[in-house]
Amino acid sequence: MFSSVKSIGIFGIDTYMLQIEADVSGGLPSFDIVGLPDAAVKESRDRVRAAIKNSGFKFPTGRITVNLAPADRKKEGAIYDLPIMLSILLASGQIKANIPNCAFLGELSLDGMVRPINGVLAMSITARQSGITNLFVPADNAAEGAVIEGINVYGIYHIKDLLNHINESTKIVPAKHNPKDAPIEHNMLDFSDVKGQIAAKKALEVAAAGGHNILLIGPPGAGKSMLAKRLPTILPEMTFEESIETTKIHSVAGIIDKENPIVSKRPFRAPHHTISAAGLTGGGTVPKPGEISLAHNGVLFLDELPEFRRDAMEALRSPLEDGVVTVSRVSGSVTYPSSITLVAAMNPCPCGYYGHPTKACSCSLNMVRKYLNRISGPMLDRLDLHVEVPPVDYKSLANTAKSETSAEIRERVNKARDIQNRRYKGTGVTCNARLTPSLLRKFCIMTNDAADYLSRSFDELGLSARAYDRILKVARTVADLEGSEKIEKQHILASIRFRSLDRKYWNE
Repeated sequence: MFSSVKSIGIFGIDTYMLQIEADVSGGLPSFDIVGLPDAAVKESRDRVRAAIKNSGFKFPTGRITVNLAPADRKKEGAIYDLPIMLSILLASGQIKANIPNCAFLGELSLDGMVRPINGVLAMSITARQSGITNLFVPADNAAEGAVIEGINVYGIYHIKDLLNHINESTKIVPAKHNPKDAPIEHNMLDFSDVKGQIAAKKALEVAAAGGHNILLIGPPGAGKSMLAKRLPTILPEMTFEESIETTKIHSVAGIIDKENPIVSKRPFRAPHHTISAAGLTGGGTVPKPGEISLAHNGVLFLDELPEFRRDAMEALRSPLEDGVVTVSRVSGSVTYPSSITLVAAMNPCPCGYYGHPTKACSCSLNMVRKYLNRISGPMLDRLDLHVEVPPVDYKSLANTAKSETSAEIRERVNKARDIQNRRYKGTGVTCNARLTPSLLRKFCIMTNDAADYLSRSFDELGLSARAYDRILKVARTVADLEGSEKIEKQHILASIRFRSLDRKYWNE
């Protein structure tokens, strides 16, 4: 006998409808799975056989063939255990079911329990778009799948729950998405904790308002990491679309919180400097998302930037420019979104005290140059703001006056982002840092004084074409923070000052 059950395949974050076909016929006992299965899918044979027997059913004798269609796409993982088991029970005539608009996903334990899987949110979206009305997933993934409206998501603890639901003896209640408030964070990071560093705070405000990448340079203990970790507190709230995009990536990576399945706070990822290029961009036989993609719509913080491997740093160049990262393997290519705000921090030399006002640097000039040259020119060019973080003096540390809070800074950032959202409505651009060359000419209108000043600076400083574009983008953000429709001379001046440190350190 023959049966067919719908499921959903996944490759990266791309999902597609899958048909699980089973044929049970006479002949010598055998159990074959075809349709480009990987080792984990082939191992389904043993899990499904044990789960059927231990759930009170009879595993059919004879020749069993299971086909995963379309047969020309590689199938990975244990997510097909549940539909394979269901198709075999249907083909052997042990159960009857009318399931035309249903899809099934789940890994089986040997006793018939259904274990959680990764990527349910992405698969739920595909199911709804394909006309599936009922999606059966592991109970631990039900809340995640229910985030998508327009589809009934049923959580299955044991295959008996599914079979009882199908034969209508005991109905399962569809899961509901109940948005929960994020848990209250005590001792939450706030910019009011930072003493001094007025210029660095302003630079981070500009970075948050325009989505710009930023480099912080300063001696140990100056507060670079402290500042970077507080950047998410002044970023705008995530939109629902951004939350869904980010949650899809985290779902595929298997780092979703089942209590709060949707990512509602902007990610902050801070990988160690020993990370490989594949760890940043993504990798594996079937490529999984790397740190760049896990930080999508949030912040990627690279502390001690020169200590990162050269190939890892250079792997950032294309994603920073394009907003996506493409990973190619023998099994295929996967494109992950990577719209991030990069915050990099570094010391000016190996000992950290080059240019320090009170502590002597123990490094030779050659050592300093070698250390700084670990960061290539093209990589430096992609960092819109270069900000010096000097050591904080005692007077600033002992000052008990209340500093500006993250909430106050965030209010100005939100106003600037609102201006950008209205300006770029319908263009697909979300902030100034993502402006395309054509939009740059259209929306970055300068006064005559500003244009003359930028023209002189371009020749005097020997700026590249990319640096010119980024200066304009940052100036556009500075103007937005001040509520100015046109870019004026002081906005260009501020933007150039934010890019002056490469002349101080790298051109000595």
